[in-house]
Amino acid sequence: MMKRLVLLVAAVGLMASAVSLANGRVVYGEDDRRDLFDSKNDQRLVQLAKSTAIVLHTAKLTADQQRQNQFKVPMDTFGSEQDLCPSEPFFSQPAPGFCSGFLVAPDVFVTAGHCIVDAEACEGTSFIFDYGYDRQDKDLRSVSGQNVYHCKSIISRALAGGRGLDYAIVRLDRPAVDRKPLKIRRTGEILPGEGVTVIGHPSGLPTKITSGAKVRVNDTTEPFFVTNLDTYGGNSGSAVFNTSTGEVEGILVRGETDFVRQNGCWVTNHCAEGACRGEDVTRAANFIGQIPAN
Repeated sequence: MMKRLVLLVAAVGLMASAVSLANGRVVYGEDDRRDLFDSKNDQRLVQLAKSTAIVLHTAKLTADQQRQNQFKVPMDTFGSEQDLCPSEPFFSQPAPGFCSGFLVAPDVFVTAGHCIVDAEACEGTSFIFDYGYDRQDKDLRSVSGQNVYHCKSIISRALAGGRGLDYAIVRLDRPAVDRKPLKIRRTGEILPGEGVTVIGHPSGLPTKITSGAKVRVNDTTEPFFVTNLDTYGGNSGSAVFNTSTGEVEGILVRGETDFVRQNGCWVTNHCAEGACRGEDVTRAANFIGQIPAN
């Protein structure tokens, strides 16, 4: 995700830097992010997560000399990377990614337009499926090469300024195995008040399922709708699902500021359920014509 612009924030007479308003995210009400192993997850959503992937720079992957067809992934922690307060959830988990995305055809992948900006960026970008804690003690220091795919080419992309259209559809280096393309809404519109779920990689963390949110505004004259999903930088490109139908309604692309400064470190920016600007989702209608029916 395009991170971080710097802005000055006054706190008890001190000046501190903060993350970008344009591309940040925030928690609304209770923090609803859950790891895959969490018993509170709807198992249908856990299955859908298999078709989502973390987006990271290929340069971060190195061959694991101890294991055949395995790649080592950096284990720099979320807390140290972001200078977070130790009380932050997932403080000690690794955070190697910069965006999220999802499978829509055997060799076609969708993410945000600002995540893959041109052919050169595509060449240096990889996607890892199953990068999440499906059990609490899972070792993510090394991943199977079978789950690692590379960006081959850009099929279609849009990135307008401000709160405009934002998506990228790319070709993978080979068809994905052991996972199904996600179903995407092809007709009609989601309505305000309907439930939505996002599955992705907030702040580049292992897979998180985040439910308990709703559509706030769906102005069909705009290329996006607005939700109160708990999302962060790194969730850009995440699939946003209709919680009832399981269909992809769109792509998470931008939202409120992630963190605020507190006692010399950063903590999650919390908003009341109906407060702050909300999180924008590029609606599927804007890119569905570029994706083969499944």
